[in-house]
Amino acid sequence: MPADRLHLVRHGEVHNPRRVLYGRLPGYGLSEAGRSMARQAAEWVHTMDRPVSALWASPLQRTRESAEPFTEIFGLEPRIDDRIIEPTNVFEGRRMVRALLNPWNWRHLRKPAIPTWGEPYADVVARMNSAMTEGWESVDSGDVVMVSHQLPIWVTHLAVAGLPTQHDPRRRRCALSSITSFEMVENKWTEVAYAEPAATAGAVDVGAV
Repeated sequence: MPADRLHLVRHGEVHNPRRVLYGRLPGYGLSEAGRSMARQAAEWVHTMDRPVSALWASPLQRTRESAEPFTEIFGLEPRIDDRIIEPTNVFEGRRMVRALLNPWNWRHLRKPAIPTWGEPYADVVARMNSAMTEGWESVDSGDVVMVSHQLPIWVTHLAVAGLPTQHDPRRRRCALSSITSFEMVENKWTEVAYAEPAATAGAVDVGAV
């Protein structure tokens, strides 16, 4: 038998005083509030009274740190997997408001459905599906937790729901330390729950990064 349920968990708030789009850049760890959010997410999963059999995380610092409370609570070391990492983005290291004021950057916005500013959504969905399927089949029972990023989680939600992956980044339903849960039903992913257990009201960095 495979897993019972798979949870995609977004990382907590990042310490980002310059408000840049950090993408895959190194050195962007959680803020103190972000650490609290990550713990609240792990504690919420624990209160569900469901056994967790495997823990995966993106290789970036913020997701590794967000996985730490899950390790403490469930006694699982995370498997680090590049397939659930943040997508590439040509605007990494920049403040988006300023970048979009420069006409030279507008060429990166010519086909938002792909999108032309970074990794194609279809590629993100494919690698997320590959990791999720492997994670689902890697255990005999129990739940699998994967700590990832907003965009991969959101486009996975859209794809599973049969919706177009083109979207407005400002309208993603994927809050900091939120949990989007799936089950495999007749060889197809089905979204079964979404939760925002972390207190994010005072968060400074809540953007689509």
